[in-house]
Amino acid sequence: MYQKILIVCIGNICRSPTAEQLLKQKMPHLDVSSAGLRALAGKDADLQAIRTALRHGLIIAGHTARQLTAAMCRQADLILVMETAHIDMVAAVLPSARSKTMLFAQWLPHKNIPDPYRRDNEVFEAVYRQLEAAAEQWAFKLTLRP
Repeated sequence: MYQKILIVCIGNICRSPTAEQLLKQKMPHLDVSSAGLRALAGKDADLQAIRTALRHGLIIAGHTARQLTAAMCRQADLILVMETAHIDMVAAVLPSARSKTMLFAQWLPHKNIPDPYRRDNEVFEAVYRQLEAAAEQWAFKLTLRP
């Protein structure tokens, strides 16, 4: 089964760190991490993302952005991305990773989760709700027995 889950977005400062913590909260027994396709490596999580998460009782402060590497893709059992285009971008890093890459919002009506970076609070709130719903669905799907 899936033990190591890697969550990927572009900068690794808004969506993926939030999704990482949401999934960790729902499934603490899993090894969940995040990275960015064009990460702002070494940067803290976006302040607006931190504040939005905190309003919902989730702590993402202390997160440091990381650049996605082939080694990370190789080690992950499942890679979850925010947008359809990210699937090809992950495959460009490690072609064999395509078969284990899926959308984080796979089980939701709206499959792509927009990047809230430098957008207003309303967008961050909408993205948070979408991330939360997606994490809930993954937690449910990952606990189903075959």
